[in-house]
Amino acid sequence: MQPELVEARQRAREIMYRYNTSPPTRDGRERREMLAELFCVPVESIPNVYIEPPLYVDFGSNIKVASDFYANYNTTILDCATVTIGKRVLFGPSVSLYPATHGISVKERQSGLERANEITIGDDCWIGGGANIQAGVTLGQGCTVGAGAVVTKSFPDWSVSASCSPDVRSLRLVAPGVSLSVILRD
Repeated sequence: MQPELVEARQRAREIMYRYNTSPPTRDGRERREMLAELFCVPVESIPNVYIEPPLYVDFGSNIKVASDFYANYNTTILDCATVTIGKRVLFGPSVSLYPATHGISVKERQSGLERANEITIGDDCWIGGGANIQAGVTLGQGCTVGAGAVVTKSFPDWSVSASCSPDVRSLRLVAPGVSLSVILRD
């Protein structure tokens, strides 16, 4: 690994340690300051962002969080590619975002080649506890991912994924001008 990546990962580990062992406070200001340091942004740019410890990241600097974000305990974001989280997004406990991916070829893995693809979560999404979002996934506005789902494909606005092998099965009208994609398990 390149020396600057080793240094960036070490920096993230040190901030994560402080964050994960910090005492709770009523206003959350100290933790928000540490998140701003981890994400390499001014603290004012992440208003109403609350992530319950423990939090695990690779670098932190590739995580882009809008306002009004809440993540319950044990969030993992392996940000070797950009991870963008929209406004008013909620994570249940133990949500994992994995932009990293490896080839299925043994020779490719033996060569040490690693790949990463961005993950984007739109505004107003809810990601249920234990959900796992894989490399290259984009979730549109208002998506809901059920607890324990493994999401390997992108979904349009207002989709609901509620299984361990999500697939868009049908569309139905829920309100005038609003479509809802319903994802059902085989």
